[in-house]
Amino acid sequence: MSDNDWFPPADEPDPVRAAQAGMKPTLPKRFYKDAGVEEQDGRHALTLDGRSARTPGRQPLAVASRPLAEAMAAEWAGQGTEIDPATMPITRIVNSALDGVAPRMTEVVDDLVRYAGSDLLYYRTSEPERLAQAQNAAWDPILDWVRDQHGARFTLAEGVMHVTQPEQAVAAIRRALEEVRSPEALAALHVMTSLSGSVLIALAHAAGALGADEAWAAAHVDELYQESIWGEDYEASERRKRRQADFLAASTVYRLAGS
Repeated sequence: MSDNDWFPPADEPDPVRAAQAGMKPTLPKRFYKDAGVEEQDGRHALTLDGRSARTPGRQPLAVASRPLAEAMAAEWAGQGTEIDPATMPITRIVNSALDGVAPRMTEVVDDLVRYAGSDLLYYRTSEPERLAQAQNAAWDPILDWVRDQHGARFTLAEGVMHVTQPEQAVAAIRRALEEVRSPEALAALHVMTSLSGSVLIALAHAAGALGADEAWAAAHVDELYQESIWGEDYEASERRKRRQADFLAASTVYRLAGS
């Protein structure tokens, strides 16, 4: 068995699916002692006992950013007697970036732009009043940031009926996304967008306008309100925690990729 046979293949440009993909029922035994980083052809490659690791697509597991490569090495070094991909979200996102995103950068941008046409932040409620106030408090500052930073003004709607957004505003988000040249950073943005339901939240967080916890809370205003009324559902809460861990991993990938 090669070093990445248990990682799900990343042959499509949807990094969140690869980042959250399931694992084989029986985890493989750890076959290496040391995980490290070596410079190879101007990039920083993950090595296992001195041998270059590869992605599921059989590409060298190497990135432009040494801190990002070191973060992957830390995940591999932190494995116990078995190797559990579920505990290696940074490696999974980078695998997806190299195999699925790098050859399809334009397609990934197109997918993210579709979120800009129907972003979570556009659709508001008028009642109950406390929920409406919570949405406004969390989402209005993000829309203000998008307006000031990118010149994009979006149309808000009440309820879930689709509203067509101004072409100029959507085009502004496309331009912002096209400025992301790193496949790893773009993959991370896609993960954060898919998990939050909002490309605007992802962009604001990536730019430092929102902290990671603040961004995650903004994406779950409605759920948190319902929990405040009906109490916490344990299974839903656990699912959200797992998704939040992937969001935080994507945040780390974006930051370390140096975009």
